[in-house]
Amino acid sequence: MDKHDFVVRFAGEGGQGLVTSADALARAAAHAGYFIQTHSTYPSQIIGGPASSQVRISTTPVLSSGDGVDVLVALNQHAYDNHFEDLNGGGVTVYNAEEYDLPEGGHYFGIKADELAKSTGNARAANMVTIGAVATLIDFDLQEIDEFIRQRFTRGRPGDDEIIIANIEAVRLGADVARTSGFTAGQLEPPVPHEGGQVILTGNAAISIGAMAAGLEFYAGYPISPATTILIWMEQNLWGEGRFVHQVSSEIEAINAIIGAGFAGKKAMTATAGPGFSLMSEGLGLAWMAEIPLVVTNVQRGGPATGLPTKSEQSDLYTCMHPAHGDIRMPVLAPGSVEECFYAGALATNWAERYQGPVILVTEFGLAERGENIKKPDLAEISTESRAQVSEGDTGKRYDSWDGTTPLPGMPVPGGPGAYVANGSEHDEIGDTTHLPRHHVRLMERRFKKLDLLDGAHYEIENADADVIIMPWGSSKGPAREAYDRLRERGEDVGWLFSVALHPLPGEVKHVLKSADKIIVPELNYLGQWSALLRQEGYRAESITQYTGLPFKPSDLVKRISERIGVGVTA
Repeated sequence: MDKHDFVVRFAGEGGQGLVTSADALARAAAHAGYFIQTHSTYPSQIIGGPASSQVRISTTPVLSSGDGVDVLVALNQHAYDNHFEDLNGGGVTVYNAEEYDLPEGGHYFGIKADELAKSTGNARAANMVTIGAVATLIDFDLQEIDEFIRQRFTRGRPGDDEIIIANIEAVRLGADVARTSGFTAGQLEPPVPHEGGQVILTGNAAISIGAMAAGLEFYAGYPISPATTILIWMEQNLWGEGRFVHQVSSEIEAINAIIGAGFAGKKAMTATAGPGFSLMSEGLGLAWMAEIPLVVTNVQRGGPATGLPTKSEQSDLYTCMHPAHGDIRMPVLAPGSVEECFYAGALATNWAERYQGPVILVTEFGLAERGENIKKPDLAEISTESRAQVSEGDTGKRYDSWDGTTPLPGMPVPGGPGAYVANGSEHDEIGDTTHLPRHHVRLMERRFKKLDLLDGAHYEIENADADVIIMPWGSSKGPAREAYDRLRERGEDVGWLFSVALHPLPGEVKHVLKSADKIIVPELNYLGQWSALLRQEGYRAESITQYTGLPFKPSDLVKRISERIGVGVTA
């Protein structure tokens, strides 16, 4: 049976090459012209512990990790016992016959990948044996796997040819086992040619490239899952005159370092996760009060405390909106796809410069680490904004009143014209500390008025006249969109609303929110944080929550949304 969509999952223990296998299959499929999305889950220890990595391959853009699994590769008994229930009807399991055995009669077969790999002369080719079996089960062209192997191992080193030959042989051996088994999971339809060049990126890499395209000059970060790969990317790529990258000793040092860089006129950024973001609270308050441009990316994970370091959750929204004490509400961008991560990275950098203050870019584990193939961004099309700076003859009154009717006053930079005082206390027009009420009133109004300068974030509005509007945020966008499309195909009168900018919201988005009778918010947290924030603004919002550490399944959302709107619940 022809199918346009397959999900293949590799499950076992950390260190068994699960991510490598899924990534190899994903890259081969993308090269062949398919759309792909990967998703991994693993424990926080360095090696061992239950883990899985999957790839969804489709002839159309992939929005989520899907509902179930078509091919399961279970490398140990624990993996089989904990994943076989996710198999779709007609799904096939390939189990590790060197590790365990299963009784006859099931929809599965065993493979001795290590033994077959050794027969090629390359014991490290076991994952290629497995990939050959998987490709055969979905009728994927083995020549595309061969091409991936040639590209992967042609490195100009002695022995490259032998490695390539052994890996291709390993693929054929796995394919023979699958063919002999008599099982098939269906036939993958031919790909539809992509428009324009494609590139495979993770969310974290996309944010990094976007920020750099907008002129990022300074990055300081402390390693913390799942934000560490942004630090690594910056260390490898943010090079050149006027650029600086540094691994600091704590998140407190990170926020203070980028405050210093912003003070000195540099476009500065750090990235962390929930525990580290909590430590940055005081620094963010200072940046807001002193009006210092910088970007903090919070790659969310399960919490509180150490929580679930390598699982998905969207439970830091309250903290991101209000990270410090007092009257404060940060600009917050929350991209919903890898492609949106790229543009959000650029926009966050520009926003910080435009309104001269801190910007929060919030993602989470599932989006940060998953791979997608997207249209290759044209870096030349990314606008680059820089803060207004004072000129000769400036009065020195940077912190004068401002009502938005004139350009935002320039910011003095050390070494240039003007006198600069970065003061965390309330201050007068020139930055000197004062406790006079009139200064606190006028500068409180100035700080919040500056948020009106922030626009240009991507948003989506469909069927806005519907009584019920589905409005996810962040990484829940993909599965929510699949659920929305299924409900519309079924004839349900529901609308769609999505905004990368959570604060400030675009005016068009607020207009739809105001008119809707019910706004349903799918989000990965216990408290229903985004709907609660919307209700504070008077909108009629309610959440559908999940806090398993895993992303939503579209079919579950179809069922739960249907229950909320009082219609049938067929997914």
